[in-house]
Amino acid sequence: MSSTPQSQPLELDAVIAGAGFSGIYILHRLRDELNLNVKILEAGSDIGGTWYWNTYPGARVDCPAPIYAFGIEEVWKNWSWSELYPDQKELGAYFRHVDEVLSVRKDCIFDARITAAQFHPGEGKWTVQTESGVTVVAKHFIPAIGFTAKQYVPDWKGLGDFKGTIHHTSLWPKDYAVDVRGKRVAVIGTGSTGLQITQEWAKEAAETFVFQRTPNLALPMDQKNLDERSAEQMRNETADLFDRCRKNVGGMPYEAPTKTFAEFSSDEIAQILEELYNGGGFRYWAGGYTDLLLNPEANRAAYDYWAKRTRSRIHDPVKRDLLAPREPPHAFGTKRPSLEQDYYEQFNKSNVHLVNTKAHPIVQLTPQGIMTDDGQVYEVDIIALATGFDATTGGLAKMGIQDVNGVELSERWRDGVLTFQGLMVPGFPNMFMPYSVHAPTPFSNGPVGIEFQADFIRDIVKKMEEEKIKSIDPSLEVAQAWKAEIEFIANMTLFPKTKSWYMGANIPGKKVELLYYFGGIHRYREKFAEAFDKFSETFVVCQA
Repeated sequence: MSSTPQSQPLELDAVIAGAGFSGIYILHRLRDELNLNVKILEAGSDIGGTWYWNTYPGARVDCPAPIYAFGIEEVWKNWSWSELYPDQKELGAYFRHVDEVLSVRKDCIFDARITAAQFHPGEGKWTVQTESGVTVVAKHFIPAIGFTAKQYVPDWKGLGDFKGTIHHTSLWPKDYAVDVRGKRVAVIGTGSTGLQITQEWAKEAAETFVFQRTPNLALPMDQKNLDERSAEQMRNETADLFDRCRKNVGGMPYEAPTKTFAEFSSDEIAQILEELYNGGGFRYWAGGYTDLLLNPEANRAAYDYWAKRTRSRIHDPVKRDLLAPREPPHAFGTKRPSLEQDYYEQFNKSNVHLVNTKAHPIVQLTPQGIMTDDGQVYEVDIIALATGFDATTGGLAKMGIQDVNGVELSERWRDGVLTFQGLMVPGFPNMFMPYSVHAPTPFSNGPVGIEFQADFIRDIVKKMEEEKIKSIDPSLEVAQAWKAEIEFIANMTLFPKTKSWYMGANIPGKKVELLYYFGGIHRYREKFAEAFDKFSETFVVCQA
């Protein structure tokens, strides 16, 4: 459905912002299971969320098939994956399949970027407006935009002066391929997107310059192609795999560790780390012992083994010390590791260069390229800005969401984020924020964690419909208690000791605080159940 201006507001039971995993899950729960009138407002021109927007070279998932997908049987039972870690093109085909099964597009309004949303207590409804002229009035408002909805571009001088081609990874061209053959290219940033682009461009470009501030402590992906026999076996195991994921702390099908670092001998530790590393994926991050992210000694052992294995792959001693230093730049795992296929081997090529921006930061762009503070200019033809995102809160802040008194969410959060279990905000009744702030969002397999949240939203909306409740608003006390739990759990870990986007530290001027929940999705789900059982204590309820 296209977005067109209208003379009258569209009246709905619920309006969802975003047609990614979260938005589609919730559409299915509310429309198909509760028979409510629901629409999705999607800023893009198709469904897929992240996998619609992120078309940069090498874009692919970091959670393996089949569990980075909808746990809805009618969706997965007739779908086969071609790779263990599918790329963006296959995810696009997958979402087309999802649409065929769930009929998503018929209830989407595309090219509808939200610019304003406010709840009106008298009516018990939200009014949501888009820049394309669509206005929606709905009882429930669900901004399901994920945590990478607002890209971050540093405020360098000369951004408009560069005469070559420049693209941020989140706004990559969809209508043509960026051809780097025979070109000099730069990748600024070494997070997951920078790593993935580097793996692709370094194979084709005449010269590749990678600008690194902090090394990416990347793990081997152990990618595999899946033939029909493997895909059939995977389908047969899917139900069991999803069941295991729903019980796992991170929503992954890995066995959880049961012993601490101290309970193993040094030989046992060496064997455990070798097996986890060789197994590929996030097994190493999931840990072979329970205190990987709690105990500095346990964490250092994991880092040292990672460094040993990684350093052995890098020939040049200068590059080796920058990419995998002997001393950890931060505790291992306190930044989400990326999964790589041959990232480190690319730096063994003489035409692939590593620029240390911690020693010499970028100060400006020139017409010819990139200048660092030592006066060095790196002349290039094409630049990929893999500079990350104003994670979670940045995307919500730009939507013009206002509380019952007309105060914008961005203003309410100026001195610190406050939520009820990362799903609701006091003063914003009937608004739900899946896969967002104060949840296990980046520490879990997204679709599994989102499924729990979609179930909760469905259950709470069902209760409101059955009991004729006009609105609910989480109390200030439960929100404060949730923030206290976030801080209590986090302060037992090594996470707060690392400056990262988990704490908003990547955005100049942004308040540095704990933005996510470190207790795991199993405890997160238990907290939902507790809140639902104590409904009248959790929410300020207004009857119709």
